Amino acid sequence: MYTQTSLHRRIGLLLAAIMTIAGCSFGQEPSHNNQIVPTPQNVAEGGTLIIARMSDAANLDPHFILTINEASVVQGKVYEGLVKRDRNMNIQPQLATAWEQIDDLTWEFTLRQGVIFHDGTPFHAQAVKKTFDRVLNPAVASPRAAMFEKVKQVRVINPYRVQFILHKPFAPLLSILASHEGSIISATAIDKYGRELSQHPVGTGPYQFQSWEHGSQITLSKNHSYWGEAATLDHVVFKVVPDGEARIAMVEKGEAHVAESIPVMELDRIQASNQMRVYRSDALGTEFIGFNVSRPPLNDIRVRKAISMAIETGAIIKGVYNNVGTKANSPMGPHVFGYSPTVKSYPYDINQARRLLTEAGYPDGFPIQMITFNRQDRILVSQVIRSQLKGIGIDAELKVVSYDEFVRTIEQTKDHEIFVSGWANATGDADYNQYNLFHTSGGGAGNSFQYSNPELDRLIEAGRIETDPAKRLAIYAKAQEVELQDALVVPIRNLENLAVISNRIQGFSISPAGYLNLDQVVISQ
Repeated sequence: MYTQTSLHRRIGLLLAAIMTIAGCSFGQEPSHNNQIVPTPQNVAEGGTLIIARMSDAANLDPHFILTINEASVVQGKVYEGLVKRDRNMNIQPQLATAWEQIDDLTWEFTLRQGVIFHDGTPFHAQAVKKTFDRVLNPAVASPRAAMFEKVKQVRVINPYRVQFILHKPFAPLLSILASHEGSIISATAIDKYGRELSQHPVGTGPYQFQSWEHGSQITLSKNHSYWGEAATLDHVVFKVVPDGEARIAMVEKGEAHVAESIPVMELDRIQASNQMRVYRSDALGTEFIGFNVSRPPLNDIRVRKAISMAIETGAIIKGVYNNVGTKANSPMGPHVFGYSPTVKSYPYDINQARRLLTEAGYPDGFPIQMITFNRQDRILVSQVIRSQLKGIGIDAELKVVSYDEFVRTIEQTKDHEIFVSGWANATGDADYNQYNLFHTSGGGAGNSFQYSNPELDRLIEAGRIETDPAKRLAIYAKAQEVELQDALVVPIRNLENLAVISNRIQGFSISPAGYLNLDQVVISQ
């Protein structure tokens, strides 16, 4: 664990390097999208996989999950959807074997037969209907209901055929159904557990929920009645280990097989070890600086522009991240459908930033609070941002909290000003970024920017109902222009998936959305 002295020393060295646009990068290995190392023939299936993670899940109910961190515990393991993304992000069958768009407002799905939920009840059309009736029920108050607001009803045609009847055309429907948002839940479990479903997840996946010691660990066990290819592991344990160095040490000492997320400043150490290695793959997410525009002085666009022009993001990527990830030009990553390569945020211009602050009535700057969570590299980035803001007279008090408290603050209480955050796209579609982050309704829990713009809302709504891909691209390009011109966000970098894996592990991967793929994992003895 970093001591206060060692952390300050690291920050000081990084600031010195960044102010000269320096920073040494390690020899980067190619980042293959969802690369899977071939599994050797001399390993046996079975055993318990231990994954050390930064924080516990806050919720395991798909209708109340708010982050990829918690979704990754159950997505593709406990819960499955009608469709899924393959490793190349193409839509493939899962609990549905076929589907057809009958007209603009009707999608029909043929369901897989012979599938059993973990509670022994059969999967059929009524379970699909029950699942989506629940998320859309106002009395349930699911924060994910907005993702399906275009769904009027799910109609049962026969036990293995359902239709989604829409209010309006809904272009991202399949991509949402392929994410954790589209998880199918046992109808019996919905009736039995109600709001306590988070403590009793019941799906159809290759692993079933076994136990949850809150704040400590979650355990899954092999589903011996799984309809598909059997799980390779007997158990999966997600251990909560808040300290990044401690997570890495667990892998090195053989106490864990996987650690994520990891501090990028530890990559050289990991690569030098003969006990573990770094996993890297392309991701859909981005990291950014955001502004709560409901709070003065951030409600003044001149102030937001000034802050944007005072931040040298390229130096942050070099000095803090060792060139892990690429410089972002948009709040959406380049692998997301709808991303625009031509939009630009405000350029680094310290003199213009000072002029804008003076024009806004703050010639000497002002104090403000900046919040982030207690991941080591995120703290370092925030310290660098704080130092850069001092260059225009802004004194940013850095507040570092746990990940769970950070999410509660920016997504629920909204008691924040500047925030250093990121967004992992679960669907691969621009709608997931745009609707959740920037629509006035915020997708039920998002819009940490507290931003409301009727023009942008119209663009986001148009992107949801437009079915022509070329027209959708044009709509989202315009939406990104609005967001950047209004200086809502300072894009920092396009993310990579990073994890530490033991050399005893083969077959591990992370999807571009950030879900852990464990279906091919084996442990050598």
